[in-house]
Amino acid sequence: MSKAPRAAREERLVPHPRETLDLVGHAAAEATLLGAYKSGRVPHAWLVGGPAGIGKATLVYRFARFVLAHPDPASPAVQAATSLALPPDHPVVRRVAADTEGALLALERTPGEKSDTVRTVITVDQVRETVGFFGATATGGGWRICVVDAAEELKYPEGANALLKILEEPPRRALLLLVSHSPGRLLPTIRSRCRMLALRPLSASEVATAAAAALGRDPGDAGLADAAAAADGCVARAIALSGGSLLALREKVAALLADLPRPDPRGLHALGDALERADRETVEAFVDTVRDWLSAQLRRGAPAPARLAPYAEAWSRLDAAARDVLTLNLDRRALVFAVFGWLAEAARG
Repeated sequence: MSKAPRAAREERLVPHPRETLDLVGHAAAEATLLGAYKSGRVPHAWLVGGPAGIGKATLVYRFARFVLAHPDPASPAVQAATSLALPPDHPVVRRVAADTEGALLALERTPGEKSDTVRTVITVDQVRETVGFFGATATGGGWRICVVDAAEELKYPEGANALLKILEEPPRRALLLLVSHSPGRLLPTIRSRCRMLALRPLSASEVATAAAAALGRDPGDAGLADAAAAADGCVARAIALSGGSLLALREKVAALLADLPRPDPRGLHALGDALERADRETVEAFVDTVRDWLSAQLRRGAPAPARLAPYAEAWSRLDAAARDVLTLNLDRRALVFAVFGWLAEAARG
């Protein structure tokens, strides 16, 4: 059971993965987890990797619910199962959704001292909760499961090293399920002690299906389809864009990017004014759009490595500047002109 309230940003638009029962697009990965559990030789730690927003945590919680509901891998119910799905009214489903399942511990970033902010890391104190959690005996001889979402957000090096101790000496009937958007950023010693399960990006149609399920809308809705097409495989981004205003912003930014290295100055001023009055989510949509453009340039320049350095440098500057603006509430107009200056320099190079 998580010891802290859910992050406020997750609550606004996207249901928490512990509440999400539908899984879209990852049948092969689900079959891998189910097959390992049926065998009775399930690895004690899994590292589920892939791009952000494609359903990694949804799959992890789906696996956790199934194991908690069926603690004996040899039982007829497990051996006959064709998926990890459980009925919505199952007691384990209800407890996990309500964050009251005592055999499940979630390590995730939590609200900071100010209620409208979220900590930038999973703290070492949170990780140390695993000692007492795994030290307790599970009721009925069942499993105890810890979900880490996301593993690269563990405070480095203290939090990562604390988790490593658990991975090195796993308790009996314990499962550690790590979600990672960038497995390569994790300690090699953590990666080596986990079974890796890589998830592929979702197609636009799969994103639309998953977003529609979360929002209670028709997957064929034109606005949702447009948002899914622009979401680069990320369900959470499609949900955010589906409101319309963020999709319109993305289109304006894309038009300015298309004019590089000489974007329209009036358009840049208008964008800066819009971001100055906007909420955090809108600023993040601007940054995500620029990142997508940079990613496309890096893929296009792959055959000529010399072309990649300016774009990689622009990406690094963008990340640092966006973090400072959002953390310190700095001038957003200045961010717009700085970013497009770096991009213009990269485009000319």
